[in-house]
Amino acid sequence: MSTERAFDPTAPLAGPPDPWASTDMPSLRDRPPYHMTDMIAAEPAVAGRIVAALSGAGPAADLAWAIRATVERGEPVTIVGCGTSEHAAQAAAEILGEAASAAGHDRAIVTAVQAFESALRPPTSGLVIGVSHEGGTVATNAALSAARDVGRQTAVITVTRRSPSGDLADIVVETNELDQGWCHIVGYLSPIVAAAAVGAHLSGVALDGESVARAVSAGTRDEAGAERIAAGLAAGSRILVIASGADRPAGRELVLKIEEGAWVPSAYRDLETFLHGHLPSVDSATTVLLVLADRNSRAERVRRGRQALAAARAVGARTAAIATADGATELDGELTLGRITVEAAPDLPSAVAALLGTATPLQLVTERLARARGTNPDPIRRDNPLYLAASDAAEH
Repeated sequence: MSTERAFDPTAPLAGPPDPWASTDMPSLRDRPPYHMTDMIAAEPAVAGRIVAALSGAGPAADLAWAIRATVERGEPVTIVGCGTSEHAAQAAAEILGEAASAAGHDRAIVTAVQAFESALRPPTSGLVIGVSHEGGTVATNAALSAARDVGRQTAVITVTRRSPSGDLADIVVETNELDQGWCHIVGYLSPIVAAAAVGAHLSGVALDGESVARAVSAGTRDEAGAERIAAGLAAGSRILVIASGADRPAGRELVLKIEEGAWVPSAYRDLETFLHGHLPSVDSATTVLLVLADRNSRAERVRRGRQALAAARAVGARTAAIATADGATELDGELTLGRITVEAAPDLPSAVAALLGTATPLQLVTERLARARGTNPDPIRRDNPLYLAASDAAEH
């Protein structure tokens, strides 16, 4: 196994090869820091570089113009992706919907759709935006191709225009730097930052790269909090993640990260949904983790989050939270065994602040859970021939 440890988190990450090719399995490390560890450390600088690259004239501004033209016609903007990129697409829908509203388009229809479903039933009008970190995801490219075949305008947020996704899009917003592991970390953050940059062009409110980098960086610092949460997660056999509003993409992404990086069966529930029929399956072997960073309708979300955690505690479940300071204060004491406090970032739009603020904490919790369970998150278990065969069966 590789034991190389030299890594500069401030240096740009390598881009894809030229000519484009999908990545090989990452080099295997027999102990931390994993590639995942390095990517978390690199994210603040990556975010700052993406904002700088997309702040002026170019594809991000072009995509904002296309979104504006689409919603002014009363047509929908549909954002598609798979896996981590599906959650990034959901995050982009939150960000761009909020930006459209700030620009005066309160009735704008901006939605995220799973790429496979969109490929089977492409939108009958509007703009289709794909999210694909490497640009080679089959279902996402099928969705872009199906949209183009029925006359839709297409765009993609991806690492390079040289990718297969780039060939299928009228507008390509490039993020340039490639994730070095398969438990995608930069692959989740990059399109969120890119969407925030597009949103700034759409709303006319400038996006400050330093504020973005600071919000991302804040989530990397509470290693002790992440370890406390990870210890609670590792002690059980099942994890439920709950969230509402703009925190829902982060909740879904946390579940995916835990399952592919630490191999613990996990599930996502919307905050209110959790309290309507799912509690009978919760017991002392369950950990319930609340994501609570969306500042819209804040008092209502905090109150309902407290009630959900209290209900979980009443049946013996462990509880934890990733929350901004006001929510974390309300969740002190008996309601949580561990929590991470997220940067509130009041100078950023609400959805941007929530999604950037929670991105690195959810990743840090996963990385510490992988350490606690002795799993290597980088190859998402495909270093095991059984799971490699399962992947091959799914693809072929």
